Amino acid sequence: MLLTRLESIQLSYCTRAIFTDLSLSLNDNEKIGLVGPNGAGKSSLLKVLAGVDKPQGGERTLRRGAICAYLPQEFGGSDARSVIDEVLLGRSDLLAMEAELDALEASLTDTELAADLDTFGRLIDQQIALVQRYEERDGPRFRGDAETLLVDLGLPPELHTRPVDELSGGQRKLVGLARCLIAKPDLLLLDEPDNHLDIAGKARLEQVLRAYPGAFVLVSHDRYLLDDTVSRIVEIEDGRLTIYEGNYSSYATQREMALLKQQQDYVAQQKEIKRLEEAIARFKLWASIVIDERHIKQARNKQRQIDRMDKVERPVLERRKMALAFRSAERGGQKVLEARHLAKAFDDNLVLLDAGFSLRRGERAGLIGANGAGKSVLLRLLLGLDEPDEGDIWIGPSINLGYYAQGHETLDLEQTPIEFVRRRHALREEQVVALLGRFLFNYRQARGPISVLSGGEKSRLQLLDLMMSGVNCLILDEPTNHLDIASAEVLEAALDDFDGTVLTISHDRYFLDRTCGRILELEDGEIHEFPGGYSDYFAWKQQREATRQESRT
Repeated sequence: MLLTRLESIQLSYCTRAIFTDLSLSLNDNEKIGLVGPNGAGKSSLLKVLAGVDKPQGGERTLRRGAICAYLPQEFGGSDARSVIDEVLLGRSDLLAMEAELDALEASLTDTELAADLDTFGRLIDQQIALVQRYEERDGPRFRGDAETLLVDLGLPPELHTRPVDELSGGQRKLVGLARCLIAKPDLLLLDEPDNHLDIAGKARLEQVLRAYPGAFVLVSHDRYLLDDTVSRIVEIEDGRLTIYEGNYSSYATQREMALLKQQQDYVAQQKEIKRLEEAIARFKLWASIVIDERHIKQARNKQRQIDRMDKVERPVLERRKMALAFRSAERGGQKVLEARHLAKAFDDNLVLLDAGFSLRRGERAGLIGANGAGKSVLLRLLLGLDEPDEGDIWIGPSINLGYYAQGHETLDLEQTPIEFVRRRHALREEQVVALLGRFLFNYRQARGPISVLSGGEKSRLQLLDLMMSGVNCLILDEPTNHLDIASAEVLEAALDDFDGTVLTISHDRYFLDRTCGRILELEDGEIHEFPGGYSDYFAWKQQREATRQESRT
């Protein structure tokens, strides 16, 4: 059954047209993955579906009585409100009923009202009817449901009474998700709900989405999440939508085949048009030499054939991508770095305890662990930004480290991209402008402050800087966090061709599988090593858990 429809939507921001004639229909229980390059309008489409943004043209319709819940890309909540109170706002109807019941109860205890039997009886009837509606909507259970939801999403009971502003970005996102889910919406709209989540958090999110009984539209750059949770992909590009049946992997295959078919059809049609145009030219020439109405009619008929064709658009087989290609300045020794018996504590919080590992030339290692396990602390120790309480770090004498910061701390936000690159590298302004253009920066972005750039644009600027630095060991902290899928694939290909060493923190399981030959898991202050990519590590963990379960039984 039809749930919601967008009809001929037109949407613009300032002078930039986002959609000019966009239509989309969603039915009950559909599981949709919304994909497209950064800036294509994915978030804008979700806001129109949610009724948050009103289009300048066209119409949005939502089935009468249907409930829609929307989780924005950055969910802040109210800083002063507790976690549980923030979630309960998802059932504003029940909170309003509770307030009305409290007011009725206060009225019924009024001694003066007790003498007015008619009014007293009417209030009793209102209370009975309201209690019945409250119970029909699961009012007595919704607070318990909210607590269960938070625990299922990975927020333990001790956090439920804490103010929202004390939570991390990932935890806030989970609070926002719980607030959406408690409403039991028919349509759930999720804008990158996996942002800032660790691997365990993403696994819990997958479980929630797989079990979700209603329809949802999911924007995500996590290819494994899209593979495991959606049954249809909607691609948005150049203001148009294309729908593909199946998950992300199926979409990628279908899209490649469709583009190749479109290319073949385009070439064949262009040949036919050229043949007809040559025939038209001949008939016109003959008509100019010998006045014969038949030649003129034949030329007109050929032109009608061209005009009546359904023109095949020339396919864009490959969109512009950033021109990322790492290069190392020196080969370096066989042993790149070694961490020995590291210990680090902050106040009473012991983050690292006898942690150690080593990297050899050419290795690609992925560092994983729960949020707060100490991964970024370990990177700061390797880079010399902090000192360990115990242990030491050895770095090869010819090893040059290049650092990608998750929060873009390596960028000077007050500078323009041109100023930043020129001060870091000895290049002329025209060289820098050309280089920024290869990394998809336009004239306005290149000359504006870095502070106004999006997360993805800042990420591309950091990668450009690393590329120009000529380092032979890359230390990457969540490099795909703000990249769209196309840019993440460019990064993966560049790391494949890089002849240096790579250590990367990532919660992107596909990225870890694609780039890493060894997994380092940081848990309880110690580092455990696993050969292979993320899938090999995950299979080993599952096997270990299955063995434990068997031993218990």
